[in-house]
Amino acid sequence: MTLAIDAVESIDASESLLHRHPANPILSSKDWPYRINSVFNAGATLLADGSTLLLCRVEDRRGLSHLCAARSANGMNGWEIDATPTLMPDPDKYPEELWGIEDPRITYVPELKQYAVAYTAYSKGGPGVSLALTTDFRTFERYGFLMSPDDKDAALLPHKIDGLWALIHRPMTPLGAHIWVSYSPDLRHWGGHRVMMLARKGAWWDANKIGLSSPPIETERGWLMLYHGVKHTASGSLYRVGLALFDLLKPDVCLLRGDSWIFGPETDYEHGGDVHDVVFPCGHTMSPDGDTINIYYGAGDSCVALAQASLRSLLTWLEHNGKPCCVSSY
Repeated sequence: MTLAIDAVESIDASESLLHRHPANPILSSKDWPYRINSVFNAGATLLADGSTLLLCRVEDRRGLSHLCAARSANGMNGWEIDATPTLMPDPDKYPEELWGIEDPRITYVPELKQYAVAYTAYSKGGPGVSLALTTDFRTFERYGFLMSPDDKDAALLPHKIDGLWALIHRPMTPLGAHIWVSYSPDLRHWGGHRVMMLARKGAWWDANKIGLSSPPIETERGWLMLYHGVKHTASGSLYRVGLALFDLLKPDVCLLRGDSWIFGPETDYEHGGDVHDVVFPCGHTMSPDGDTINIYYGAGDSCVALAQASLRSLLTWLEHNGKPCCVSSY
């Protein structure tokens, strides 16, 4: 579904675009019905009844991750969490899941009438991209590896482009950690690999490593992408979020990219946790007003938090603070 956006309005570049929910973090290990170490990096979707489902990455006390669903009528509180893991690694059938499954991103695909869950499968060979389809988040049809290691931060676009499915992902190559798009006729065989956006170099906030945050939002102006950038500092890595816009029919064409980040660690639960200084969105839902975006993010690799943003404000900020970008310009 392409979201229609009204004419752009002026917005102060210093204005906060994402607003944290006052009850953050909305989910943590103390909420879980079984013993875990942490919960974070949740994919998100709206179900047919209007309720919100989060498919959370849950790390057990061995250090291995699985996925567990939490449901809420309003997407903010009153979460009902599956009593047992929703999707467990299955290394006997899928050896790429030996060391766990992580960081799901959910796309509802109208043509298939199913939800596509792209996730990271982790094993001795490193992290790779896997896919599973489901209608109810109870049973799943696994497709196995789509992209071999090292690769992660993946999401499927909701419909075909020129007759092909499109997958956004982030391979690690000798050339760096950049965002790519690949195409498939059947969700199993992939090719047509193209770079969408390069990590910058030097002192930039998104130098050296970038990756998709939540699945892109289809608007009349293009695919709006929240992406994370990683800056390596003397005290460790710092994860923050930026904005970019891509052509609807040619997703590898970046129309606008913001120079500055729009959301970064500020609170104790973002600065602390198992991994310090991390905000890492993997999912969002759109409110009935067609403008308010509920962004679910992992904080400090230890809990799930919620921030809200206006779609119009994000696009307006990008119009005023973004620049056309080219994969050869960095």
